[in-house]
Amino acid sequence: MSAATRPARTTRRTAAPPARFRDLLAAEWIKLWSLRSTYGSLAVITVSALLFSARAALADHRNWPDYSAERRAFFAPVGDAFPEEGWLFVVLAAGSVGAVMIASEYASGQIRTTFAAVPARRAVAAAKVVVLAAVMTAVGALASGGAFWLSQAILADRHAGASIADPGALRAVVASALLVPVCALAGLGIGALVRHTAPAIVTTTAVLLLLPLAFDTRHRWTAAVNHAQPVPAWERLVELVPFPNYDGWVATIPTSWTVFATWSLTATLATLIALHHRDP
Repeated sequence: MSAATRPARTTRRTAAPPARFRDLLAAEWIKLWSLRSTYGSLAVITVSALLFSARAALADHRNWPDYSAERRAFFAPVGDAFPEEGWLFVVLAAGSVGAVMIASEYASGQIRTTFAAVPARRAVAAAKVVVLAAVMTAVGALASGGAFWLSQAILADRHAGASIADPGALRAVVASALLVPVCALAGLGIGALVRHTAPAIVTTTAVLLLLPLAFDTRHRWTAAVNHAQPVPAWERLVELVPFPNYDGWVATIPTSWTVFATWSLTATLATLIALHHRDP
């Protein structure tokens, strides 16, 4: 058979199937745990929550016999479970996890490999959000539940502890657990915009911890800006605002829950838009 009459051979190229979303989740899971900073930050979250709650509860346990009847009447045991100074470390560590998760990928250039393997950038961004939110919610639940149980166990000896069924107790535990993923997602969104690890961490810290200090609560409009941020919203949900002689504007409980949801949604959208429209 001559070359002219030989049937032409057709070359079939089999296109690679698109990556399944569960494969993207597995990849992001591996990336998150391959960062050494992840382990340190999660340890800071857990240890800070437990250590500062135990410290506050032990102080009240020791001083309880010296408290007046009036002070005992206004004593809020839930406050010992979630002391503000301890949870500021939690906020810092949680925001850093989100910022480093994506900024480090840009810094190493790995993001180019990721997009070359998976051109569907929105799917990659969504996988990052899901993995980060799931891990940080689990860590937040562990830290919040552990802090509440530990502090109330210490106070129980003085018959001053609270039950999870007491008014406001469950709300405080849930709010503290959700503060962790909210701050982590905020860090993720900022990291997607800034793209450099150190500046992303600094910016996240400034936004979450320093920005609320710039707006007092004695005036209506500055108070509105203050209440629209995660940490002040968390303070309201766990009732760390100094009642009953507080001279300032106080946010409502539904408003504070809305702040949590709005920050999570905004951070997610910022991540999706930044990864989809900006070249690495």
